[in-house]
Amino acid sequence: MGRSIDAVLFDIDETLVDLQAAMGSTLQAVGAADLTHFTAADWDAYTALFAADPQGHYESYLAGRLDFADQRVLRLQHAREQAGLAPLDSDAARAWNDAYEQALPRYFRAFDDVVPLLDALDARGISYGAVSNNVHDYQRAKLDAAGLERIKVLVGIDTVGVSKPDPIIFHEGVRLLGAAPERTAYVGDNLRVDAAGAVAAGLLGVWLDRTDNPSPVREDSMPVPADVHTIGSLAELPGLL
Repeated sequence: MGRSIDAVLFDIDETLVDLQAAMGSTLQAVGAADLTHFTAADWDAYTALFAADPQGHYESYLAGRLDFADQRVLRLQHAREQAGLAPLDSDAARAWNDAYEQALPRYFRAFDDVVPLLDALDARGISYGAVSNNVHDYQRAKLDAAGLERIKVLVGIDTVGVSKPDPIIFHEGVRLLGAAPERTAYVGDNLRVDAAGAVAAGLLGVWLDRTDNPSPVREDSMPVPADVHTIGSLAELPGLL
């Protein structure tokens, strides 16, 4: 790899926490009574489209053009449209979002490879934290609900006022870990925003392309840069480091 690593920063959603599975369980918990005709395949397609957000509503939230609830409802409305369902009116959409927000935390789970990796990093004396494209308190609650209270350092988009791939947000995570960018790895499931963004910020960029749980955010049109490392599981990270 060519350099020593003292610290590791992680993305959260689809890297540490299986958000797509949590979304799927929540969509069913909130909508099953109205969507009794859905088969298992229908639910899979519905969840995948909602998670993938092909219309870029979450990006609009990051850019300040939508609030968090609105981007979620718009993603739902698009998934409903593609499933041949009528859109929700404003009152129904508001009630749906409230129910979704209440149910979602019950389904947050860490991937199976997360705790063994953190144990390995602790054993090696390598510090770690998270940098996320969501607000700090929301992601703090998510980590805690997923049993990852041990991750103490967390940077959200409201911490420094920018989102990934802006170098500032990566550098704040590095600063909080007391490390240097060139001796810090960043691991995430988004090739462009996470791995390539980390490299541009002077960190070691690691793309987590999960072989057993493909991310809804796949940069298939983007070639993997030569200076980005690719792993199929977090279990591969200690060997890379």
